[in-house]
Amino acid sequence: MRIGVVLMNLGGPTHEENVRDFLYNLFSDEDIIKMGGGRIQNLFAKIIAKFRAPNVAKDYKEINGCPKGCTGNNHCLNKQNKVVSECCSPINSLTEAQRRALAKHFKNRFPDHEFNVYTCMRYWLPFADTIMDDMVDDGITHTVLMPLYPQFSWTTTGSSFRDWETVRKEKFGDKAPWKEFHVKNYHRNEDYLASVNDRIDQALEEMDEETRNKTHFIFSAHGTPLLEVKSGDPYTVEIKETVEAVMERREVKNSYWLSFQSRVGPQKWTQPNTADLVQRHLEYGIKNFLMIPIAFVTDHIETLYELQVELVEEMEEEGFEFENYVVMDGINEHPSYIKALADEALQMLSGVIDMDGRKEKPEGTEEKISTV
Repeated sequence: MRIGVVLMNLGGPTHEENVRDFLYNLFSDEDIIKMGGGRIQNLFAKIIAKFRAPNVAKDYKEINGCPKGCTGNNHCLNKQNKVVSECCSPINSLTEAQRRALAKHFKNRFPDHEFNVYTCMRYWLPFADTIMDDMVDDGITHTVLMPLYPQFSWTTTGSSFRDWETVRKEKFGDKAPWKEFHVKNYHRNEDYLASVNDRIDQALEEMDEETRNKTHFIFSAHGTPLLEVKSGDPYTVEIKETVEAVMERREVKNSYWLSFQSRVGPQKWTQPNTADLVQRHLEYGIKNFLMIPIAFVTDHIETLYELQVELVEEMEEEGFEFENYVVMDGINEHPSYIKALADEALQMLSGVIDMDGRKEKPEGTEEKISTV
């Protein structure tokens, strides 16, 4: 038995030349932009990508994730061609760090079992077809799809699952070469919540007591169109459940608020908007903030640029001043989060492998497995 765990993430451009292609892949996804797919949506995606690419490339250059050479996965063209990029999304190298940490965790915990951990990006390399080829080469028999999105949304986890299934059927038809399991969400996993609280504590420890006591928590999640919420997408509800679960586990409870960032287009999105909420606090004389990126487990442009750079510049342009403004470090490869990923994967495999890792289940037990 050879087990494959596939970490599914957004992905990001690795060079200025592919920013435009990355944006096209993003906006042509009908799970994100509801235009029904096809020629009209593809044309829309091309136009938007063309006009947005130059500015987006500037943002990625400011937060370049691999300034000294590629630290991403082996499928990265920068690594293959030994190119040092000035415009690489940090999500690539940080997801690779998560992959390595999870592989090491499995190796230490289950030395008698073979676990292979892969990275599958939705909008840039490596794509699903490449990872499936790797899995065939490795002789994988059981696969767990593990989204790096704790809260389920049809625009993130749902899109990744749909794309994976489409590619798998194109390659193998109705019979895949492995048994497949899906982790839908884990937004109240205790180890995941612990990793968030530990990052909060790390940020607070850098403050003096007076500043710490008057710091307001702003939980910031990626926004979603209200049409998605009304259609039954559970993401917003699960975000709120995560925030409340995090705060319930804190002994000292600072004032806290939930907001949403990264809105695009004219349609109505979930409220309040993060920048608007921060400005409202500043207008009331509140000047100490800890920004907590609650829906992002891997640092990328939303955390490192939108929160750390863009929001601050926007407030200063409006004439506001902060006493203390801190963006919490991303969860990334935090040990508790890696354990959460491992435990969620093992729960899916509970009919195949003993949780203590000492032996496989008796032959025939795996027939009782059901996917999520």
